[in-house]
Amino acid sequence: MKNIFLLFLLTGCATVIPSEPTARIEFMAPEAYPEGIAFDPAANVYYVSSARTGTIGKVTPDGLYTALYTDPELRSSYGLKMHPDGKMVYACVADANYSKYSTPDTKKKMSRLVGISTADGKKVQDIDLAGLVPGEHFANDLTFDTSGNAYITDSFAHVIYKVTPSGHASVFADSPLFKTKGVGLNGIVWHPDGYLLAVNSGTGILYKIDAKQPTDVRKVNTDQYFLNGDGLYLMDDKSLILVQNGGSNKIYKLTSDSNWQSAKIASTTLAADRFAYPTTATVAREKNVWVMNAKFNELADSSSVPSKKFSMQHARFIPVGK
Repeated sequence: MKNIFLLFLLTGCATVIPSEPTARIEFMAPEAYPEGIAFDPAANVYYVSSARTGTIGKVTPDGLYTALYTDPELRSSYGLKMHPDGKMVYACVADANYSKYSTPDTKKKMSRLVGISTADGKKVQDIDLAGLVPGEHFANDLTFDTSGNAYITDSFAHVIYKVTPSGHASVFADSPLFKTKGVGLNGIVWHPDGYLLAVNSGTGILYKIDAKQPTDVRKVNTDQYFLNGDGLYLMDDKSLILVQNGGSNKIYKLTSDSNWQSAKIASTTLAADRFAYPTTATVAREKNVWVMNAKFNELADSSSVPSKKFSMQHARFIPVGK
């Protein structure tokens, strides 16, 4: 039986919390450094990206990793999402920082949306986004609406793209509120009431963007800023998962009773869970939240030996005081 201990006061009384980290699904994928994660309920597998090689892989609940699609031309792959039809997984592709295949022609210049068939691992769509706006590019995360349109954040160009089911790409939202130095817009989700929620890593601000009027960009009033905010996952209309890395390495559950004009932190993970540079989240069976441990801190340290083993970790949420 796991040991437990009394930790700090979260809700006005002592909270009993397990002293050991939550469950992890470990898998061998040398040098992959996966950033994105998406669960496929039909196949009961997780798809994972690779910031180092671009390979799209799949991982069983038992931790068996195999490559679904490999192509060095992808450079790096980041955010992943299952297509609404359940037959394809889509990936954000860029050459932002960590690719072993980086070239001067692609470094900070690539932004693509790539669709892969989950049945046979063949590429079915490849949309170039870099020509839509000038400057540097970093396709980072994506989401789909109920009509199959994809929305992609570009963390260097500070815009949101839209790609229709037929493959037509355009700039969907370009607001002065998005602008920041370095990595900006990151995680993004579609809300069924007709708007997007996106987090800015550089400012820590959560935005609400109206789908019918994308110039209507508003800051969501929150308890705090989420600097280094990364992946988002909408659990339901009023509940959002937000992943934060950059040293904090925490996962938050935010709730809203105001149609996301404002939000509060309802619960969070703890330092005892020891997430390793978490980036994105997905929800598997029984509504369990699983988070990718990307270990990017190793890539920023030239003395580190490249990892061969990576993990997806269960997020255990502890309520915070009201």
